[in-house]
Amino acid sequence: MVVVAPNASTGRTLARDIALYSVARLALVTVVALLLFLVGVPLLVSALLAMVLALPLSMLLLGRLRGRVNTGLAVVGERRKAERDRLRQQLHGESH
Repeated sequence: MVVVAPNASTGRTLARDIALYSVARLALVTVVALLLFLVGVPLLVSALLAMVLALPLSMLLLGRLRGRVNTGLAVVGERRKAERDRLRQQLHGESH
C-alpha cells in the first residue's frame, strides 16, 4: 500500500509522465524501425519487428520513467479508493 499525502499536482505529474513514456516508446519503435530499414529489411517487416523489439528495450531503457508512472498510478488509485470509502461511509450514515 502506498501512503502519500494528497497533492493536487499528482494528476498533472502523472499525465506528464504518461505522455513522456508514450512518446519515448513511440520514438524507440521509430528508431528501431529506421535502423532495420537502413540495413535492408523491408519497411513493413522492420515496423513489425520494431514493435516487438521495442518492448524489451523499453523495459531496459525506460525503467525509471515506467517506475514513476507506476508510482503515480498507485497514488491516484489509493486516493480514489479512500474517496470511495469515505463516500460509502457517508451513504451509510457513518461519520468519518
